[in-house]
Amino acid sequence: MVMKVYGAIASTATRRVFATLYEKDLEFEFVPVDLRAGEHKQGHFLARNPFGQVPAFEDGDLNLFESRAITKYVAYAYADKGTPLICEGKPMATVGVWMEVEAHQFDTLASKLQWELVYKPMFGMAKDAAVVEENEPKLAKVLDVYEARLSQSKYLGCDCFTLADLHHLPTLTNLMGTPLKKMFDARPKVSAWVANIMARPAWAKVLAMTNQQ
Repeated sequence: MVMKVYGAIASTATRRVFATLYEKDLEFEFVPVDLRAGEHKQGHFLARNPFGQVPAFEDGDLNLFESRAITKYVAYAYADKGTPLICEGKPMATVGVWMEVEAHQFDTLASKLQWELVYKPMFGMAKDAAVVEENEPKLAKVLDVYEARLSQSKYLGCDCFTLADLHHLPTLTNLMGTPLKKMFDARPKVSAWVANIMARPAWAKVLAMTNQQ
């Protein structure tokens, strides 16, 4: 049976799952969920994710939600397919650390900035300059840590591309279209890493889906 992703192309969490499936060269069916119509809050979708958030995922009789849990499942369940995305033994512990860093240090700040600088203008809403002013220096400090880490390793988790890097792609790509790009460009190792991971063929396929929307 073909795997199914229930989500929205504009959703960064849905794109995180798309990127993983493309990296693994796996076939899947995309089932669009109409967020504007509130479909994600309706009973048939809540049966898949009781929190009413996209994406939801189906692989045979297995149903999952939470994008990072889905990507981990795909990486382990289909370890022999496509890009490995995970490591064996002790190196995976370090990859796990940086996966946590992405979720709890990077994304908490980047998502707030993304909402103000990307999504609010898209919806015709005025940005809250105070939110940007508060979170921009906090993100800069996180990027300083990234610069130090990437001075020791080509990628965040180890010297190969893993979920620790992939998980950044959706929000990171959105921020590259805002004035915050200068924060990334100002750090040579971070800038090179950004260019590297954004140039991956699997991510180009995700962006192609976005452009077809």
